[in-house]
Amino acid sequence: MAPHAADTAISPVLPTYARADVSFERGEGAWLIAKSGDRYLDFGAGVAVNALGHAHPKLVEALTQQAHKVWHVSNLYQVEGQTALAEKLISLTFADTVFFANSGAEALEASIKMARKYHAVSGHPERYELITFEGAFHGRTLATIAAGGQDKYLDGFGPVTPGFVQVPLNDLAAVSAAITDNTAGFLIEPIQGEGGICEATKDFMQALRSLADEHGLLLVLDEVQSGVGRTGHLYAYQDVGIEPDIMASAKGIGGGFPLGACLATAEAAKGMTPGTHGSTYGGNPLAVAVGGAVIDEVAQPEFLEHVRRVSGRLSQGLSMLADEYPDVIESVRGRGLMLGLKCKRPNAELQQAFMDKGLLTVAAGDNVVRLLPPLIISEDEAMDAVARIEAVCAELSPKGANDPKEVSAS
Repeated sequence: MAPHAADTAISPVLPTYARADVSFERGEGAWLIAKSGDRYLDFGAGVAVNALGHAHPKLVEALTQQAHKVWHVSNLYQVEGQTALAEKLISLTFADTVFFANSGAEALEASIKMARKYHAVSGHPERYELITFEGAFHGRTLATIAAGGQDKYLDGFGPVTPGFVQVPLNDLAAVSAAITDNTAGFLIEPIQGEGGICEATKDFMQALRSLADEHGLLLVLDEVQSGVGRTGHLYAYQDVGIEPDIMASAKGIGGGFPLGACLATAEAAKGMTPGTHGSTYGGNPLAVAVGGAVIDEVAQPEFLEHVRRVSGRLSQGLSMLADEYPDVIESVRGRGLMLGLKCKRPNAELQQAFMDKGLLTVAAGDNVVRLLPPLIISEDEAMDAVARIEAVCAELSPKGANDPKEVSAS
């Protein structure tokens, strides 16, 4: 074995993240508590993952109960929790069947393979290309970075995986022009998260569904970030009057435990027979136990109504700030509790300033700061976040520079 190079310095954890200099030791609902004791209002939720906040009692109970039974058996055997969670998702969505994975990227990989396999077993193996949309983010695997098509994620990783054609979002003429004999379908996020909370319009989504039907193509949705109650509906597609053929779900579905899912109609999934795809860990008993508890909570009508009510107040408060401080906030984007502040200052600057006020947020493309709080936040907590954002705006805005508001972590 070659010795370590004496002059090579690298951190024990591969340095692929630009991490903030803070470490959290516990969480309570919508709050995180650092080792220092400082409390932060969590409007990042682990990048839209902690749908029910931190240490939710029903998730703790589900995980603890399952941990006393069996953790892992692999998919060589029946996993009852998978069947139970799949049946819940099927009853609540368009789907007839579900494949369980560990992450959003894996759920997208399954979706991409399923779309290609569908056409192959239908006698059209040449139909392997998916039309995707500029600004998209579908994951970090070689296939999903190719699907996103962004140079910053592709650079340095060799030839781009073929099979993806990018067109502008909400440009129906460009979509129609891109359809060829090789087209398998469309892959789209109803709301681009990493791309800057950019929405596909209702008319555009409906037109994609019509084009797919007209040309015998598949409509594949990436609801990894927009799903599981984040928009005030269980999945964002349910608010635009369409149904997909295939859909990737992850992040919030596990409430913090790694879990992804590829949902599909029986027709779209007809090529996925034994041996065509698999996962060692996907849908392990711990993950599906937690996922079942998440869906039981989030799918309740009163829970989704709570998301819509709180998001209405939050959006209104943020819009007022955009009107009052147009030199700091250009506009407010998004739906439900998947919101974004289009910034007039560098978004990294605002993200750090919010953190200094005890508010955690997430940067995104197009100079946007994402607000992705746990779906269980109260109206008071939503207004607390608005107050912290206002304090930052007052300090950064020339008109408020002489009278900054004081807001600290509480």
